[in-house]
Amino acid sequence: MTKIELVKMVAEKTGIDQPTALAAVEGFIDTLKESLINKENVYIRGWGTWTLKHRAQKTARNISKNTTLVIPAHDIPYFKPCKDFMEAVAKS
Repeated sequence: MTKIELVKMVAEKTGIDQPTALAAVEGFIDTLKESLINKENVYIRGWGTWTLKHRAQKTARNISKNTTLVIPAHDIPYFKPCKDFMEAVAKS
């Protein structure tokens, strides 16, 4: 599903026009991004949790050049669906 398809479905289900639905979807996405950038977790009951997972510094190898490089420590966004959501997807 693309963002445009999502906007159309939100507009149909809520009865609002598509530009308003687009603003709502983009507002949600922007707010989610800003929260994670500010290292705040996002919890949505019945759907899941967005958190940041910390990855430690590690040494990697470039096999083609036979060199090593250091990948610095960093955070990555992570989504964990809630139990009810996972069960619903598993049943479908």
